[in-house]
Amino acid sequence: MTETKSSIVRAYGDRQGDGMVQMSFTLPISPSTLAKEAAKRFAEEHGLREPLVTTMEECAKGMSFFVVYGHSKHSVDTSTIEVSELDTPTMTREEMYALVKEKLHRPIVVVGACTGSDAHTVGIDAILNYKGISGDKGLESYKCFDAYNLGAQVENEELAERALALKADAVLISQVITQRNCHKENSLAFVDLAKRLGFRDKMLILLGGPRIDHKLGLELGFDAGFGPGTKPSDVASFLVSKLAV
Repeated sequence: MTETKSSIVRAYGDRQGDGMVQMSFTLPISPSTLAKEAAKRFAEEHGLREPLVTTMEECAKGMSFFVVYGHSKHSVDTSTIEVSELDTPTMTREEMYALVKEKLHRPIVVVGACTGSDAHTVGIDAILNYKGISGDKGLESYKCFDAYNLGAQVENEELAERALALKADAVLISQVITQRNCHKENSLAFVDLAKRLGFRDKMLILLGGPRIDHKLGLELGFDAGFGPGTKPSDVASFLVSKLAV
């Protein structure tokens, strides 16, 4: 007999479908019996039944950190979910080299930076620098790319100026800091700048970062969005598939 898998899913704790979930949060109250009860009621307000406070720790003066377990009645029907995903087959280096040589007759020029006040370069370094990440070497190691990493805290205007000067085919922007949605504001500002300077439709513009996915990238006006787990070869394959045509 063939087992039919339901598209309705609930959280799994001790057994299938029990709806057990864990919440963690901070309340502006010192640890006490009162604080513990406040945490339970806070969890109940979020729909948890029979909440159990397993952790109550002072994380600062007058502040308590809590971990609470409880039963959630909510479920999700996965058959109703639509997601935007990059549908780009991963190519070998040899395939990329052959395509770029045949179609472009020159290397693809890529300029990248971590823009705004963001000083975290780990993401853009992993994609562009020769070393790459986890054994997957960066775009600098590919013969079919001329990669320029401008580093961190690069203003949008500076990135745009360098991209135009280098006649870039693609611009990569990394956004790590996300407080108060500053990553969205800065990303939107670059897209607006690209439109004003007249090169938005002349270059691929890609966005990456720990809070980025393809859907958000498209919503912000980019050609693609890359999130956690992205390897240099993923970005390389995407660029070649879009530019060497």
